[in-house]
Amino acid sequence: MNQPASTRRGFFSALSAAALAQQVAAATQSASATGMPTRPLGRTGVQVSVLGLGGHHAARPKEESESFRLIHTAIDEGITFMDNAWEYHNGRAEEVMGKALAMDGKREKAFLMTKVCARDYAGAMKQLDQSLQRLRTDRIDLWQFHECNYYNDAEYLLEKGGLKAALEAKKAGKIRFIGFTGHKAPAIHNRILALDFAWDAVQMPINVMDDRFLSFRRETVPGCLSKGIGVVGMKGCGGDGKMLQAGIVTVEECYRYCLSQPVSVQVVGLAEMAHLQEAIRIGRSFQPMTGQEMSALMSKVKNVQGDGRFELFKTSQRFDSGYHREQHGFELR
Repeated sequence: MNQPASTRRGFFSALSAAALAQQVAAATQSASATGMPTRPLGRTGVQVSVLGLGGHHAARPKEESESFRLIHTAIDEGITFMDNAWEYHNGRAEEVMGKALAMDGKREKAFLMTKVCARDYAGAMKQLDQSLQRLRTDRIDLWQFHECNYYNDAEYLLEKGGLKAALEAKKAGKIRFIGFTGHKAPAIHNRILALDFAWDAVQMPINVMDDRFLSFRRETVPGCLSKGIGVVGMKGCGGDGKMLQAGIVTVEECYRYCLSQPVSVQVVGLAEMAHLQEAIRIGRSFQPMTGQEMSALMSKVKNVQGDGRFELFKTSQRFDSGYHREQHGFELR
């Protein structure tokens, strides 16, 4: 079942703080048609938009037509990385995105990622087929094991057959690349990364509050980069936007910070057209933060950065799925 790992470094190697902005700028390319920058997804050889559209938020509007408009506008304006998951809105998020991508050749323009919840072979294969049907496609570009928030997830994936299912699905042409996600602790990610398995991408929280509390940027990103694994950022505004509501930082500061890190793509949750247009503007005009700008931002958030108050996905069960708690033997709250 082992898959040989590449010895080549990804598009970022071990970076000094002084070199980070230069490396980020060098890896970021402007998409000629839309002006939305792109970056390599690790060692895969695929360029992806620096911003990705979160499927959970995109399916929130009451009218499907508004979700279609969000998805179509994102793709037309260069945000072509589409995020989703088997369990979002009990499958409706995949169905809505599938309908949207089936219109006007949008599927051919999108890099489609969705996530699987099951850790066992049979469950993973069943969910994959359901995702393919809902998304109205015969292949998913990036298939990720969702919400790896438990210390035994590494053993579950290996021993219950989830990794075997992923490799078979890739061989069958149903998926192109394999990854995993999680939002709880870098140590959990690192246990999974230590498996003898060549991951293509890993999704994790990247935001201005992460640096001094269970920091994925410090503890997990370097290992991904050394193996050429694409880093997919999420929760750039803290997952619930409370840091914005408190007036501590602005949306532009949040997004610029995230994109100034060595991520391949930062997934953003947007349910309103005005918010999407703001993200498009920020993405198109992106310039890496200078050392002075980064220092000023870190100084501004220093006093609220070290205890997880604005990263409740790390410190509480509020962001944890009942599906995953149940499959790990915990009572549903």
